[in-house]
Amino acid sequence: MDRLSKEHRSWLMGRVGSKDTAPELVVRSLLHRMGYRFRLHAPDLPGKPDIVLPRHGRVVFVHGCFWHRHRGCRLATTPKTRKRFWEDKFRRNVERDLRNVRRLRRAGWGVATVWECETKDPEKLERRLARFLDG
Repeated sequence: MDRLSKEHRSWLMGRVGSKDTAPELVVRSLLHRMGYRFRLHAPDLPGKPDIVLPRHGRVVFVHGCFWHRHRGCRLATTPKTRKRFWEDKFRRNVERDLRNVRRLRRAGWGVATVWECETKDPEKLERRLARFLDG
């Protein structure tokens, strides 16, 4: 049984944004401090990557662990109600993500995914991004 009313759950889910999320702002701030310049949400690329570094031929997706199913992450829970609905939704999200990554790589882009939970340790994330961008 859901602890929230149907109306409150709907309102709550409607508040979830796809741009300028807290994890995305952390990654953008970190990249900016590292001296990188980038574009945001390029509509001309598959999946509209959150961060595009054209000079480096790299893109970064910043994924929420819940919505994009970060395997093994404690944030990737599944709601107890309407289980089939959520499983189908999550499966479609993951399939779409994989399709977009394949299309970007075929087009010559380097692709990295930063998970929401990884933004909690900025030093480790900075090292990872530096390796990705310098490679």
